[in-house]
Amino acid sequence: MSKAIYIAASHSNSGKSIVTLGLMRLLLGKTTKVGYIKPIITVEKNKKDFHIETILSHFDLDIDYNDAYVFTGKEVITKRNQGKIGEVIDTIIKQYKKMESKYDFVLVEGTDFEGDATSLEAELNVNIAKNLGIPALIISKASKGSIDNTIENTKLIYDTFKNGDVEVLSVVVNKVSKENVGKIEKRLLDIVPKNVVTCAIPFSNKLSNPTVAEIVRELDAEVMFGQGGLNNPIGAYGVGAMQLRNHLQHYEENYLVVTPGDRADIILGSLQANTSKNYPKVAGIVLTGGLKPEGTILRLIDGLSDIVPILSVKTGTFETATNVANVQAQIYSENNDKILASLRIFNKYVPTDDLTNKLINFEVKGMTPKMFQYNMVDRAQKQKKRVVLPEGNDARVLEAAAMLATLNIVDVTLLGDIEELKIKAEKIGIAINFDKIKVINPLTSEYLEDFVNTFYELRKHKGVNLDMARDTMTDVSYFGTMMVHKGLVDGMVSGAVNTTQHTIRPALQFIKTKPDVSVVSSVFFMCMDNRVSVFGDCAINPDPTAEQLAEIAISSADSAANFGIEPRVAMLSYSSGSSGKGAHVDKVRAATEIVKTKRPDLKVEGPIQYDAAVDAGVAKSKMPNSEVAGQATVLIFPDLNTGNNTYKAIQRETGALAIGPMLQGLNKPVNDLSRGCTVDDIFNTVIITAIQAQEF
Repeated sequence: MSKAIYIAASHSNSGKSIVTLGLMRLLLGKTTKVGYIKPIITVEKNKKDFHIETILSHFDLDIDYNDAYVFTGKEVITKRNQGKIGEVIDTIIKQYKKMESKYDFVLVEGTDFEGDATSLEAELNVNIAKNLGIPALIISKASKGSIDNTIENTKLIYDTFKNGDVEVLSVVVNKVSKENVGKIEKRLLDIVPKNVVTCAIPFSNKLSNPTVAEIVRELDAEVMFGQGGLNNPIGAYGVGAMQLRNHLQHYEENYLVVTPGDRADIILGSLQANTSKNYPKVAGIVLTGGLKPEGTILRLIDGLSDIVPILSVKTGTFETATNVANVQAQIYSENNDKILASLRIFNKYVPTDDLTNKLINFEVKGMTPKMFQYNMVDRAQKQKKRVVLPEGNDARVLEAAAMLATLNIVDVTLLGDIEELKIKAEKIGIAINFDKIKVINPLTSEYLEDFVNTFYELRKHKGVNLDMARDTMTDVSYFGTMMVHKGLVDGMVSGAVNTTQHTIRPALQFIKTKPDVSVVSSVFFMCMDNRVSVFGDCAINPDPTAEQLAEIAISSADSAANFGIEPRVAMLSYSSGSSGKGAHVDKVRAATEIVKTKRPDLKVEGPIQYDAAVDAGVAKSKMPNSEVAGQATVLIFPDLNTGNNTYKAIQRETGALAIGPMLQGLNKPVNDLSRGCTVDDIFNTVIITAIQAQEF
């Protein structure tokens, strides 16, 4: 089941509130703990978003207002202008995950399409939903008088979300004229798949017209009389500037009178019209220009038994009338009538059973790169581990260590001379707090003699003597690995300067492999635009046997699961299914059978071509009955040549982030870097190592 849904609208004033209120009531009927978050609000920080207040108040949600939003629209624009939209998404993910950890289901409400952020909102809503990895319910606003325009606009927003890799569970068209409801619902079936829940909600005067309370709020009006009638709906408004006898001819039901404060005739005539059975009801009276009736008139009004709200504003009559015209109907927490009306409309027109079934049966497929990276950092911070970086003199290693120390994610140990490291850091401009980082010089370390003796005992059967052991232990890779072996740190990351062989050899000599593992292998976490895939083995084994390939697949599947990725394993080859012939494809076929025998719990398919493994369209034609084809998350390459070239080609041509390689099969985590690695590569690999260490 999905744990969240994203409610997004196509335009401003789309009636999103009806759906949000109705869906919250529906969810609370299915589970007791429902969270709510509106990542971006339109109002300034010193004001409160009325809709957040309405949801929290009406449903009595135990959520602090400040936890229910992340940014204001102006803050988002500033971040965008600074090139920091990625930071916006990261912060929203962090707040969402906090909410997700406390609640069974989270309702996420999109932007309002008001204020300064309108131009980027459509793209931003898609980006947020995509990176949260949650499906969407989209709301389209009916175009006046044109069914074709309504359908075209609805198709546009639906395609925007689908093309942005966001699954759409439901499409709602709101504010439809009653005579067109059936026509719109029929046309919706032509533009979206049959499994999408669709409906049309008719226009409602009660919800679409503002109340007197909204006039008070938007015009900052003073309420002089009639406090009890502030929830009166406004059906029409007019300016009382002509003589009373002419003005009365313009009254409609729930009429709002706008008139200068010194027009006692209009004021008293309006109050009288409200009590007369021959005239429509008056919603209220707005007195303009900061003028108020004389004391005798006020005394007369105060003595009446039925007084509609009388408001006073400082603006002139023309400006006030313009302001009244611009007030959009909203649903405030104190307007219970509108809230209840919204819930009735939702229940009447939205197929709630179908929508509930969609939410229950929706299965999250894959994980977005942003969510994967957030989960990594979050998990590492919750159980801090100690990681040694032997190549402390490398500038990239120093910078990554500074970042890790500042964020307090991992306890970092650097190998090297502390004075030399300080000089280097200052020279290249890295602000590093050495009070938060442990620095050990292998040549003068208190651990050196113990490490020498330990290595001698472990390797004397291989002809190693004490002098050889002492020589070996002055090598930073060996010293760092021995720290892992001795439990002084929980893992090691090296290879920015040294070769892969130089990094791995010490681990194989005395950390060794797990009891049930015969081959050390590696995986990359390939963070592509819309998913994270696990690639193995792209760094260690040149030409594994069928047995080794099966073991690599099992280790890679377990690594995927450990990092929150559901393993669906594709054993790659140049052919799919039983069509291919030859030694290479036979090896993959045999490896697949070994995996199925050893781990019947795993979803595995092979031999299978790359396109059939990741593309649903190709999978449908080549392997239509496979539970892996088209949705593989773990891709196992038949040899190092294929794997290494493929991951590098994808990385370079698509801009994908390749995190790794992460070694698997060792008794304790030791990971290798590429000598062309970046600071981010080191940072990510240290975090992966820390997470691996949590399993030991």
